[in-house]
Amino acid sequence: MCEKRIPYQRDKTQDYRFFILTLFAIAMELEKKEQIFPEDVVQIELPIGLPPKHYAELCEKYEAFFKAEGKVLELDYCGKAYYICIKDCRAFMQDLAAMATITNEIKEIPKAVGIDIGGYTADYLLMRFGRPDLTVCDSMEKGVITMYNEIISSVNSEYDMLLEDADVDSIIRGQIQYYDENVVRLVESMVQDFVTDLLNSIRERGIDPKTTFVIFIGGGALILKRFLEKVDRLGKFLFIEDPKANAKGYGILYQVYQSQNGK
Repeated sequence: MCEKRIPYQRDKTQDYRFFILTLFAIAMELEKKEQIFPEDVVQIELPIGLPPKHYAELCEKYEAFFKAEGKVLELDYCGKAYYICIKDCRAFMQDLAAMATITNEIKEIPKAVGIDIGGYTADYLLMRFGRPDLTVCDSMEKGVITMYNEIISSVNSEYDMLLEDADVDSIIRGQIQYYDENVVRLVESMVQDFVTDLLNSIRERGIDPKTTFVIFIGGGALILKRFLEKVDRLGKFLFIEDPKANAKGYGILYQVYQSQNGK
């Protein structure tokens, strides 16, 4: 089986493969349900997410795209057929969604910044007493995949050795016994430079990580945790350990949306 990444796209409505992946995710959830009969048309409420910087521009476009005009769709998954209708689709902000899972912990904090480190981008959003300040958010091309590519290229150039993403991942996680000491040193140095540069970029945008409570979000942040914890540019911080925090947050925000709109 070929496991090839889909290239990063800011506007995912331009590539139908993202809709197909969403259908797979829905089918995987339906597999957990016991009382679905072959003739049932399952009504789906679908909360989705967008980076804070792109939310205003793409929110309505995403909602229309992933709702698929409310048509009945047939899914064939693992030999089983499902009929679904996406009756409602609502887009919410990444970062904000993850932080919705820890609302009680941050509602009294004057300034907190959520930093969501993904594959291709790192998004941040400033919160003031638990409420988003939408004038202070951005999406930077500083994801871990970019870092991995730079590391692999440097190791090849410096030592004529070929690493895979899995090798870089192992070294980052501290499984260094399988690799040349020079390679380990270079990888760890580049990772530390990457996290330092990331926090410097946040500071250059007017947010000082030493005086702002930092909330690290996303699988990328968890991968880089031991390096982030060593940076001297941080004051108070925490990691949201759940890699599904954004998805759970979409559900929380969707419930709030329903209650506010009498649904």
